Amino acid sequence: MRRSEVLAEESIVCLQKALNHLREIWELIGIPEDQRLQRTEVVKKHIKEEGETTILQLEKDLRTQVELMRKQKKERKQELKLLQEQDQELCEILCMPHYDIDNTSVPTLEELNQFRQHVATLRETKASRREEFVNIKRQIILCMEELDHTPDTSFERDVVCEDEDAFCLSLENIATLQKLLRQLEMQKSQNEAVCEGLRAQIRELWDRLQIPEEEREAVAMVMTGSKAKVRKALQLEVDRLEELKMQNMKKVIEAIRVELAQYWDQCFYSQEQRRAFAPYYAEDYTENLLQLHDAEIVRLRNYYEVHKELFEGVQKWEESWKLFLEFERKASDPSRFVNRGGNLLKEEKQRAKLQKTLPKLEEELKAQIEMWEQEQSKTFEVNGQKFMEYVAEQWEMHRLEKERAKQERQLKNKKQTEAEMLYGSAPRTPSKRRVLAPNTPGKVRKLNTTTMSNATANSSIRPVFGGTVYRSPVSRLPPSGSKPVVSSTCSGKKTPRAGRHGANKENLELNGSILSARTFKGFQI
Repeated sequence: MRRSEVLAEESIVCLQKALNHLREIWELIGIPEDQRLQRTEVVKKHIKEEGETTILQLEKDLRTQVELMRKQKKERKQELKLLQEQDQELCEILCMPHYDIDNTSVPTLEELNQFRQHVATLRETKASRREEFVNIKRQIILCMEELDHTPDTSFERDVVCEDEDAFCLSLENIATLQKLLRQLEMQKSQNEAVCEGLRAQIRELWDRLQIPEEEREAVAMVMTGSKAKVRKALQLEVDRLEELKMQNMKKVIEAIRVELAQYWDQCFYSQEQRRAFAPYYAEDYTENLLQLHDAEIVRLRNYYEVHKELFEGVQKWEESWKLFLEFERKASDPSRFVNRGGNLLKEEKQRAKLQKTLPKLEEELKAQIEMWEQEQSKTFEVNGQKFMEYVAEQWEMHRLEKERAKQERQLKNKKQTEAEMLYGSAPRTPSKRRVLAPNTPGKVRKLNTTTMSNATANSSIRPVFGGTVYRSPVSRLPPSGSKPVVSSTCSGKKTPRAGRHGANKENLELNGSILSARTFKGFQI
């Protein structure tokens, strides 16, 4: 018998002994028969598979699975170690606690996946904080350069001088960075405000002291920027000008008074309000007087800035009102119809527009003033009186002026009519005279194909085309009753055009009668 057959028989014998021994144990412990059958079936399944796999094949498969599992275990352990190293590095930079995971056991796929997501989140956090850190650091360096500030704390040195990769990107450090940047920006803003104030002070002193342009250009380089050296140079210039101001007290005070007068005009101060500042009229030019003027100009500037919108609105109304009055004046001027081109139509449109916009502007200002007076609990005055009262007064004065002008015209026309009725009318405007050649006696001039006979001395006619009625060139009869002396020249006045007929209507008819013709030398009209 072959060796393999012998081993097979021995295996069967051993298996039989094992099954018998199991049955004895089951019987000894009292397992029922049905459960014995189930257990026996399980033993059978362990021994024999469905695919009729041999024991050798089973051993091979098991060994393969074991190798695969060992490989998976090694890979998982390696990935776990790598993830732990990355986690440790990121947590040290971000100052965060490490990821909690059991190192002794092999991690499951789910545990490894969660660990990977955690590490990816840390990387994103690091990138975000690093970008914020680099941005804040750049701004901090610019502010320090602008302020000529050197890092004087360990944290500032870590930010500015150390390697960026070595900086701890913790939330606390980021917050401290933001705080440091705010402090530097505040210092920068304060420095800029101080420098701008010094520049304004310098310009004001230049104007008051009438500093020549070439001397101003010498400090032009410090008139921009806000670095510490610029601020120092500005302060030195202010000190120099202040000393010069004390040496030129009268000149400076007079310059301030000019500025005060400008603000008075802009704020529409009344004469009473202007006289209230008594130092303005003092002639004892002392340092105390200068201080009073400085304080007053500061007060007036602030007052103007607070109410600037209202003052500008009032100024706009004043300018519109003056323009309206100018158009009104031109509208009453008869000469506006002569040689004006298209200006007359343009002026009429502007005048009509102002008549609409002025009341609207007044209503807007009224609403603004009422709101301001409620907030300030005091009256807003212009030239010492309420603005709306001032506006109403201007309109009333305009109405009275128009009424007065109308009455003057009526009186003038009445006097002129009476004079013309008594003496005859004279040409309204002088014209060039021309000498007429003597005409043949008996020859007459025709107008509109109608011949008019000679009239008696001092008689008048109404011109056919309308126009001025001329004084007769024939002298009045002397008291002695001698013959009249005929004038050698005519008036030379051209017959006005028909278009001007209406303008001279008052000279054509008086009391409904037509004036008789006048005789000129050599011809009749």
